[in-house]
Amino acid sequence: MGRFLTMAWRNVWRNWRRTVIAVIAIALGLALMLVFDGMLGGMNQALYGNTVKLQGGHVQVHALGFREKANRMPLLPLVDPRAAAEAALAEPEVVAVVQRIETGGMVSNREGTMAVVITGIEPEQEAAVSLVAENVVQGRYLEANDEDVLLIGQSLSERLELTVGDRVMLVGRATHEQMRRRTMTIIGIYDLGIKEVEERLVYISLLEAQTLFDLRDQATEVAVHLERVGQEPPVVKRLQAALPGYEVDAWDTLDPTTKQMMELEAQVMSLFGLIILLIAGVGILNLMLMAVFERTREIGVLAAMGLKRWETMVLFLLEGVLIGLLGALAGSLLGGAIAAYFGRVGLDFMALYGGIDVAEFGELIGLMGDRIYFRIGMSVLLGRALTVAIIAALASLYPAWQASRREPAEALHYV
Repeated sequence: MGRFLTMAWRNVWRNWRRTVIAVIAIALGLALMLVFDGMLGGMNQALYGNTVKLQGGHVQVHALGFREKANRMPLLPLVDPRAAAEAALAEPEVVAVVQRIETGGMVSNREGTMAVVITGIEPEQEAAVSLVAENVVQGRYLEANDEDVLLIGQSLSERLELTVGDRVMLVGRATHEQMRRRTMTIIGIYDLGIKEVEERLVYISLLEAQTLFDLRDQATEVAVHLERVGQEPPVVKRLQAALPGYEVDAWDTLDPTTKQMMELEAQVMSLFGLIILLIAGVGILNLMLMAVFERTREIGVLAAMGLKRWETMVLFLLEGVLIGLLGALAGSLLGGAIAAYFGRVGLDFMALYGGIDVAEFGELIGLMGDRIYFRIGMSVLLGRALTVAIIAALASLYPAWQASRREPAEALHYV
């Protein structure tokens, strides 16, 4: 096999211009795929990572019985929220753990009434992982000892014509379906650019929630924030073993719709990548067919010297594989370098649209931010490169078979 490999390598560079053109075509196709992979990975991490933050963390710990009543947001206090938080903090992937109380309720004033989700939070701990904390546009963010104050969204403030300092009636569902109400002062208004979120989510301090809903020193949820989306399965498995008296769920278990969107995006990207690979494969097929016809006399000489048909086929097949490997290597280096660069400095999302009005993308930008930081794993890069090499080998099969079928006498007289 070493002899055939040496011959194939020499043949590849005998017409170096043709080889360089083929390698460039394959490399550009692979680099384009890797750039889109990196962009999609960065968008997913930002878009879904921030969605997860708004939903209460990558992993959530609740009391037994919560899962089957999750849609009703039941107030089921945890037996020992501090112990659950300490168990989560022991996991290496965890960047923050917060305790919460969450329930359904209403906010009302003279202008109307809006149904909302009331969330009692630990302001200092939440600030490090909260989109809301960094997007307060009026007033201020919550503090741990705040009482009788409410943080609301920009859209809710517009619907009810509220501003900082105004007072509203907050009604929330406590344990045993009891309703608790309290007059609250608007302490701050946040603006995420996401109307649905801003109308629905309001925040009070955990201390205030414990008092209002008669849950002294208790919490109904421990939210666990990880470094990135995708790390949930092993963390959930270990926490389920460490916390047998609790329900531990990843965000995609509680919100399967978002996960389905991610899977659909991955399928679309895979289809796009397959199209690029097929185009590269057609290029290799065309290249190898041209090589077979150009080297007909050479094939005849090799056959006359005793080269068997299967050996001729192996020789041409190796040439195609070598070209594919060279293209895969060059494409991996180019695509990896581009992805690494934009992973460090980011790509201005707004610049992609030039002078186009991007108001319609407000919710997307609110979740994703105005810059995309590319993310691509080594496994994705190697998988793409290997696929290109395999496509190159498959594209070389037919030309190699054609070369092996040449009759020596006929090939030697070929002009």
